[in-house]
Amino acid sequence: MGRTFRTSRRVCLGDMDATGRVRLDAVARFLQDAAVDDVDETGWGAPDHLWVLRSIRVDVVRPFLEDRAVELETWCSSMAAIAAGRRWSVSGDRGGAIEVESVWIHLGPDARPARLDGFGVYAESTRGRHSSTRLELPSPPGSRRVAWPLRLSDLDLAGHVNNAAYWQAIEMRQSLAGPDLRQPYRALLDYRHPIDLGETVELVEDAIFGRLDVAFLVGDVVKAVARVEPLG
Repeated sequence: MGRTFRTSRRVCLGDMDATGRVRLDAVARFLQDAAVDDVDETGWGAPDHLWVLRSIRVDVVRPFLEDRAVELETWCSSMAAIAAGRRWSVSGDRGGAIEVESVWIHLGPDARPARLDGFGVYAESTRGRHSSTRLELPSPPGSRRVAWPLRLSDLDLAGHVNNAAYWQAIEMRQSLAGPDLRQPYRALLDYRHPIDLGETVELVEDAIFGRLDVAFLVGDVVKAVARVEPLG
């Protein structure tokens, strides 16, 4: 079967929107914390091993509308020379259910891509599945740009905008043009380049048939692309 890590989190006031729905950025923090706890326990965490998120797919099968506690289960789902896939199953105490697939790039202590040698504690659960680091989302064709100011609290230990912070922008934009997040939906995010404090970030979006595409731009460089659409 391979290694599986389980943990739980309480849903706090700052994790919810005005209706009580657990926001995407809160879910991203739960996922991130569970992953860090897992690799710290096995010795595959910092400072000897660093992990950079390449892409993530979040399937909100049943939105967390009234859930106030969540159970998370996570495991390694695939491998490549310098990358690994991670899955999570997240269940709420009031019936919420989320399934997540992601790909992470493995870095050594020098913050350079490093081969995954001796990954046996995680390799068994992959069952030979191969991780792909190819990015799937195209940049949206929209031309109107909206400023997205950065805050010191958006940064992580590496000095870049934290993975979860991107979802705050998605929450902000979907309320204007995206799908109803109180219904089942899929959210995807491709991370192309890190965003640093001091950079001027703008959002370019395209909304059609209930789907929202958002690109994070610094000048003419696309740093990340997200998509939110109804599930199924």
